[in-house]
Amino acid sequence: MKKKKNNQNKNVSIPSLLEILFVSTRLGLTSFGGPIAHLGYFHEEYIRRRKWMDEKHYADLVALCQFLPGPASSQVGIGIGVMRAGVLGGIVSFLGFTIPSVLALIVFALLMQGLDIGSAGWIQGLKIVAVAVVAHAIIGMAQKLTPDIKRKAIALLSLVVTLLWQTAYTQIGIILLSGFIGFLIYKNNTNDDANIHFPISKRFSFICISLFFGLLLLLPILREISANHWIAMFDSFYRSGSLVFGGGHVVLPLLEREFVPTGWLSEEAFLAGYGAAQAVPGPLFTFAAYLGAIMNGWLGGILATFAIFLPAFLLILGTLPFWDSLRSNRKIKGALMGVNAAVVGILISAFYQPIWTSSILEPIDFAFAAILFSMLVYWKLPPWTVVLTGAIGGTLLSFI
Repeated sequence: MKKKKNNQNKNVSIPSLLEILFVSTRLGLTSFGGPIAHLGYFHEEYIRRRKWMDEKHYADLVALCQFLPGPASSQVGIGIGVMRAGVLGGIVSFLGFTIPSVLALIVFALLMQGLDIGSAGWIQGLKIVAVAVVAHAIIGMAQKLTPDIKRKAIALLSLVVTLLWQTAYTQIGIILLSGFIGFLIYKNNTNDDANIHFPISKRFSFICISLFFGLLLLLPILREISANHWIAMFDSFYRSGSLVFGGGHVVLPLLEREFVPTGWLSEEAFLAGYGAAQAVPGPLFTFAAYLGAIMNGWLGGILATFAIFLPAFLLILGTLPFWDSLRSNRKIKGALMGVNAAVVGILISAFYQPIWTSSILEPIDFAFAAILFSMLVYWKLPPWTVVLTGAIGGTLLSFI
């Protein structure tokens, strides 16, 4: 096994890094359709065409990223880069896949700052699009993550608690509690064996995972003590990136709850950026770049992007060497099952307030949301066509 790792480390070279950068950037410019589509693009390019990993290792990597919070497709891309060229390969793979949409959304944000969009009819249309998209994402998550009555009960508990006590500490507390409940309930659950190895030392991984939890607990404290705007913004984006399972669409309600009620930006500006994020390729988490740029210019966009993706980096680097033992440890897997169920409840709570309450104001809004939902779920139309339909429909509805 040591020999294999040494061989992998020899692959770390400038040509290897440039190759990763070229391929990942091309994917970042052309990968539309959300996280599931991204995994298909990765499989075609990295596995079938270039054979950087075999099918089994790719499946194991995807399974790991599905367990972890954060943008699953971005984490898979990071993992493939790590497998190819170590930690530097993971960083380069991430940058290539992410930078195109980050730049596009920061430019869009700077253009939007000079426009008055508060009364635009298409904004209401984008609000209704958000209802359809987030509802679809949550339904898919609930089917996968809460298949039995026990996990449904954990999700219900999370829903009730986070809906009645809407604080950042409530979210973290319910996550920890649900992990403990899952540990107790599912500690004897059967599981599959895994066999995947990556060129990362366990010491380095331990530092990464410790940093992940340390920041998650320390940032809210620093935010309260310092009352610094930049620390508060970093904390909000970092926490959102740490608590989201299932991909970019489900981060929307968490981000809206962090920034719209606090007055950091208007709901109109928030949803305009969400529509733009739907229209660009790459990970939807780059929506954070738009939000940061709206609040604090291009520097805010860069900080927001770094903060929301940092948890994904720390988690994937922190868990890769331990993945075999994690999947074979029934107690740890049980805790993860409880956490996954809790996140479903948290997202349903955030979906109701503020997404639903600020978007569905009249019967015609609900009817339009049903049409958009059907376009997305039943007719399988691309997300950008749903966004475009929502914007046009919202403009037409403003004349009724």
